This record gives sequence, C-alpha cells and structure tokens, in this order.
Amino acid sequence: MLVRDWIEDSLYNPNYGYFPKQAVIFDTQNITFDFGRLRNSVEFQVEIGRQYAKYGADQLQGPGRQIWHTPTELFKPWYGIALAKCLVSEYLLKYFPYQDFVIYEIGAGNGTLAMNILDYLRSNHPEVYDRTRYHIIEISESLVKLQKKKLTPFHPCVKVIHKSIFRWDKKEPSPCFVVAMEVIDNFAHDMIRYDLRTLQPLQALVTIDDRGDFDMIYAPVTDPLISSFLKLRTQLAHPPAIPRLLRASPALLKAFSNLPFGPNLSQAEYIPTRLLSLLRTLRNHFPRHRLLLSDFSSVPDAISGYNAPVVQTRFQNTTVPVTTLLVAQGFFDIFFPTDFTRLRDMYEHILAEPASGDLPEAPSTPRLATSSPLALGSDYFSSYHPSNRRKPVDGVTSASGLPVGERKSSVFTHAQFLSTCADLQNTRLKSGENPMLEFYQNVKFLF
Repeated sequence: MLVRDWIEDSLYNPNYGYFPKQAVIFDTQNITFDFGRLRNSVEFQVEIGRQYAKYGADQLQGPGRQIWHTPTELFKPWYGIALAKCLVSEYLLKYFPYQDFVIYEIGAGNGTLAMNILDYLRSNHPEVYDRTRYHIIEISESLVKLQKKKLTPFHPCVKVIHKSIFRWDKKEPSPCFVVAMEVIDNFAHDMIRYDLRTLQPLQALVTIDDRGDFDMIYAPVTDPLISSFLKLRTQLAHPPAIPRLLRASPALLKAFSNLPFGPNLSQAEYIPTRLLSLLRTLRNHFPRHRLLLSDFSSVPDAISGYNAPVVQTRFQNTTVPVTTLLVAQGFFDIFFPTDFTRLRDMYEHILAEPASGDLPEAPSTPRLATSSPLALGSDYFSSYHPSNRRKPVDGVTSASGLPVGERKSSVFTHAQFLSTCADLQNTRLKSGENPMLEFYQNVKFLF
C-alpha cells in the first residue's frame, strides 16, 4: 500500500490504531495553573510533572500509554481566550449582526478549546454567543462521546459530528471560521524518491512478507493525489529534495550517478498529500471560510529524510524515538513538521482555483440589471488590486458597497501570534518569564 495509507492505518485504524488504542491527551481536569504564584519555568515544569504522575506508571511489559500535551491544556483558559479574541474580532468587523458566528473545529481533542472559547463568548460577548454555531468534526469515536458529554450540557450551540474531514460532503454557504489546532502534524504523508539518472519521481509502497516483516519498494508515480501534489509544487516553484547543482547540471548529475557505489535514488522525501486534500475540502465545501491553523514547524529526533516525521513510542515511562517508519502498527505515534511558507503558498493558490465541479450556471433569461459590482468587472473602479488580498468574490462587498477581496493568510510564530491576541499578564511567572510565549518555539500559526 501507499505510505500515506499505511500511516493512516497505523494511526487511525479503529481496531488497533495508535489514536483509538494508545494515545491519551493530557488533561488537567478542573485544575488551572496559578501562574502568578509559580517562581519560574522550572517550578512550572515540576507542576506539569505532578499532573502527569496522576496517570500512573507504565506497565513493565509492552508499550505504555502515550500522553501528549497541548498549549490548550497547559495554558487554559488563557490560550483558548486568545483564540476566541482573534476569531470574534474578525467576526465583529466583517459579519455582525447580519451573519451568524459559525465555527468548525477539526479534531477538538478533550473539548477544552471549544469550552474556553464558548465560555469567553458567553461572558464577554453575549450578543455574539446567541448567534454562535460551533461544529466539531471528529474522527475518534471515544473523543466524540467525551466532547458531547463535556460540552453540550453547557453549550447547546455545539454540534459534534463523528466524521473524517477527508470524507466531508456538505457545503457550508455561510461565512465561517475553520480552526485546526495541533491536527495536521498527524496527517498522513506520501514518500517519494527520485531516480538520479532521469530525475523521475517514484512513489514508495509498503510491503509485508509471509513472516510479517515490512519493506519498501518504489514504482513510477501513478497515484492521482501524488501526481497532483507534484504538479502543484512545480507551479509554485517549490524545489524537490534534490541538490540544486544536480538539478541544474545534467553533466554533474550523470557523473554523480556513475560514481562507484553511488546511490541510484535520492533521499526519501515526505510530501503532505493529505494536507492537500484538506485544502481542497476547504475550498470546495467551505467557500467563505477563514482558516486558523497551528502546528509544529520543526520536530526533534526525526527519522532520516526530507520533511521526515518523528516515530516514537513510550516504554517504562520513557519516550523512545526510533529511526524507521516501518514499525508495529498502532504502538507508535507518527507526526510531521509543516513548512508554513509552503503551506501558505499552497493554500492561497488552491483558494484561487475554481471549486471542483463548479460551473457557472447560464441564466434562463437575460439579465437587464444586477446589484453586483462584479458584473462590471472586478477592476471597473480601479485596476489596482492589493497583493495581500484575494480576488473579490461576487456578493461580498466592503462597507462602501464595492467588491473587496479577503485578506490573504499570514504566517506567525507562536510568540508573535499570542503577543497580539493574548492577555500575557495571566500567564506571567514571578520571575517575569512567560511560558505561553517561551514554550512551543517550534510551533507556528497560519491565519
């Protein structure tokens, strides 16, 4: 099978997958850290360790429960409030009071972020809370039950949908916000390598023999999603993971490939094909969305290869990273870094394309008049179009009534984003350190 299918089966198979069977999201329950009373970040780490200890020690045999924490849980409710402020400011600026406040959260974990956002809205913006519709798209059956139990008694506006985002088939015509926090790192990737004689890409396939051992073979690219990603990468001028000199000089490439004991294939390269599927889903089914996304931009202890993942398990209370992707399915976490600059380029390019299957309908009768300024052409009033805005959409206008394009997304470091949106006084320690800014330095935001 393709590497992405193998990764998805390892992580999400309902019978033995890592997330249904092994993973536990760190949850401080009703405890909120009193940051102002903690001396420094060392004492904060000690407090986190005490909360971890409540989960008990691992078994002596076999892999232990793999508990992973998120900024939502460590810095609640302040982290969730920061995201709420970001979203509600956009909503108040653009849509209130004419449109509902529609939020879709992909993979809501324990439901803590949703709870923090909705609690903040109810307390500080009751007029917005009354118009809020909060949808959670969750692939895990156990987390669906947990989210419903935790959220719906307190916030009737929450609707939890047990479904993979990759199988989403409903169109949301209203303006909405899509939130994806710490989700895309576990999106399956494909692996490709290049034939160093021809520079043709080859797709990797995972095989298993009659003894149960895994291996990898390579074949010419035939998968439509891999082909589509490679085509998009060429359009965006994102180079493959081959040294520039080899790509630029056929003579040098030939000499390199003829070296004694020289490699005939390039290093393994992991490409985010499932991330491409997500971006297309957003374009096709959420045409008026605004995306707020955060995840790892780099990871330590990755296996070899370009854009390679971390593959790790837990044994006797110790996290153990390994050096290969081909491990026992269901016992290992597999998570990837994201190149946010390339992600932004892909995202904006895909949004500029027409939605799949969408063709303009021919009017049954000639239109004698229209209220849409785009009927005159988007550049009728001015040929200038700001480079930081998307093309205008018919029916979406500015306060002046003229066509206006949505602001393009930007990339922020974790500290940059929270410095703008968060009330930092609430997470400052006695020493003056602020762990909400200083932790997660390998995390970025797209908004």
